[in-house]
Amino acid sequence: MTAISEFRIDIPQTDLDDLRERLTRTRWGGQLPGAAWERGVPVGYLRELAEHWATTYDWRTHEAELNAHPQYVTDIDGQQLHFVHVKAAEPGALPLLLAHGWPGSIVEFLDVIGPLTDPRAHGGDPADAFDVVIPSLPGFGFSGPLSGPGWDSRRIATAFAELMHRLGYQRYGAQGGDFGAFVAPDLGRVDPQHVVGVHVNAASMGFIPFGELSEAELAELTDAERARVARMKAFLGEGNGYFQIQATRPQTLAYALLDSPVGQLAWIVEKFKEWTHGDLPEESVDRDRMLTNVMLYWLTGTAGSAANLYYESMHTRNWPTPSEVPTGVAVFAEDIAIRRYAERGHTIVHWSEFDRGGHFAAMEAPDLLVQDMRTFFRRFR
Repeated sequence: MTAISEFRIDIPQTDLDDLRERLTRTRWGGQLPGAAWERGVPVGYLRELAEHWATTYDWRTHEAELNAHPQYVTDIDGQQLHFVHVKAAEPGALPLLLAHGWPGSIVEFLDVIGPLTDPRAHGGDPADAFDVVIPSLPGFGFSGPLSGPGWDSRRIATAFAELMHRLGYQRYGAQGGDFGAFVAPDLGRVDPQHVVGVHVNAASMGFIPFGELSEAELAELTDAERARVARMKAFLGEGNGYFQIQATRPQTLAYALLDSPVGQLAWIVEKFKEWTHGDLPEESVDRDRMLTNVMLYWLTGTAGSAANLYYESMHTRNWPTPSEVPTGVAVFAEDIAIRRYAERGHTIVHWSEFDRGGHFAAMEAPDLLVQDMRTFFRRFR
């Protein structure tokens, strides 16, 4: 089946009423006196955020914002795939697929759709216009639940290549951050005859050193690169507990996240705190936009199927091979990519570094990300 059907988000009011009722019945535990974020999300912060979610946040406003963009579903490889597809305001635009990661969603890209598809209306050059395709990763949001096991990065990339084929695109670019920075390069590997270029941010595996660095290697790094190595070590020492759980026992975790909205909120907001370029998430990302991202996990019940992405990534046999597709990398202030290591497995033709923005660049620094994508893809038009 290759049919593509129009899709519109229409959450039943009973689901929203159930969410609010669950929020009001949250069992709040205490925490150790004097403890802050180093032991997890502080109860005072989370209670205030949950109160805002229950009493002030308006899902219908954000549902309408999402529905302002054309959405579709199709079946590929036995899996329902949901995607946003916005045509450019200019003729002859370059198609561009945008791939999110975890704990992200299509919500990440809301602020870049307009500038990418209609640069003229946003102070840019109309020659930089893109047709934008934004799929929900299999198992995420309205691309859930998963049809079965095996949805690793390579299989996702293969499905996305088929999606672009169904849309009639013969030449297109791919962009991704976080896990999208696995999928976008893999899209170049599985469909090199059609992918003209790959752009990534929040890149990790394949763009960083593997294992401990010798003193001699460390001495060759710049101060900025040594700082990235230090962030990697801190992550591996204190920040990757979520990774280990999702990569080994995603089903066990799913019961708690599917039953408790505050549990789901804490699981995601912790990463916004740790990975954004600010002391608190709200300093970098609009609070209601962050909650809308959480809502896509809660309302679709896909915390568990999304977590399976980590299990697949740690149990796959499809390890990356060197890619000859031209690749551009944007390194934001909280990113860890280092060019000399990225060049070992990718054909790097563009490299940018920024002193602001973090892991969720499309939300934190959409202006910088859009401009970097425009610059990189200009050579392929």
